[in-house]
Amino acid sequence: MLLRIHFTGADLLRTSVAGRPDPLWETVLSLRMLQHRTGHPATEVWSRAVRARQADNLRTLLPLVRPRGYFPDFLTPSDGSPDIEHGLDALTATPARHLRGDLAVLAGGGTLPSWTEDLAAGRPDALRSLAGALRGYYAAAVAPLEQTMRTTVRAEYAAQAKAAAESGIEGVLSGLGPGMRWKPPVLEVQYPVDQELHLNGRGLLLVPTLFRTRTPVSLLDPELPPVLTYPARRTVSPEESAGRKLVPLIGRTRTEILHHTSEGSLSTSELARLVGMSQASVSHHTSVLRAAGLISSTRHRNSVLHTVTSLGSLLLRG
Repeated sequence: MLLRIHFTGADLLRTSVAGRPDPLWETVLSLRMLQHRTGHPATEVWSRAVRARQADNLRTLLPLVRPRGYFPDFLTPSDGSPDIEHGLDALTATPARHLRGDLAVLAGGGTLPSWTEDLAAGRPDALRSLAGALRGYYAAAVAPLEQTMRTTVRAEYAAQAKAAAESGIEGVLSGLGPGMRWKPPVLEVQYPVDQELHLNGRGLLLVPTLFRTRTPVSLLDPELPPVLTYPARRTVSPEESAGRKLVPLIGRTRTEILHHTSEGSLSTSELARLVGMSQASVSHHTSVLRAAGLISSTRHRNSVLHTVTSLGSLLLRG
């Protein structure tokens, strides 16, 4: 069975690869991985530990994310969230008609718990409860692997950027890996069901993921921005060694912050978690980096997001 994604010339121009992991996609896909035996010792240890510590949250989440088949599109909002909190804000703002529609599709594959009736009605308490379960599960099961996710996705992005520079976006589509075949103007993807997706000029966002070991995943609703997650195959960042050379110049902490911001816009709180420092200390370091022209900072809702500048990227590349 195949997912057949139909491209036009405009779609090829608007197709891109995500340069950072999407927190909610990784969360949902990790829930699916949790329900499969992979045979990999490290994964099995992770799975046992998560099941032992997250029983309450899993009782809420596993009925929505079954071992295979459909899971609700609203669990992975298409807003390109830089961190889990922004993703959860987008999820809790999902219109009730979308919640009802997604849960109706899910109910076609098996009985749902009674509490999902409140979720389908868009009741705030039910949405807050779901967001709380996702937040708790993410903190325990996914956040400890955040640096690995970022390094893996960043390496995949770098490899795909090189492919695009050499062969255009069709070179990227031709080399996405096992189970995907580019037959212009259609990308054929091995899939659990037969499905047709016409991009109609919207382009496609390709999202490399750490927690996907088998087939890629797309959204069901054809009206949503088109997304295709696929297993990231690269695990080494090509700029890692060059970044280490900056340590004697600007210090280890600022080098680490600069490296993280090169992977995508990050909030002060997220940087604090990644480098293991207080937000006040991170704010001091980001102020120094910003004054030197190495990062830029913009406010987004209640957070300040930091992104590497062209000068910062040049320094990281040596």
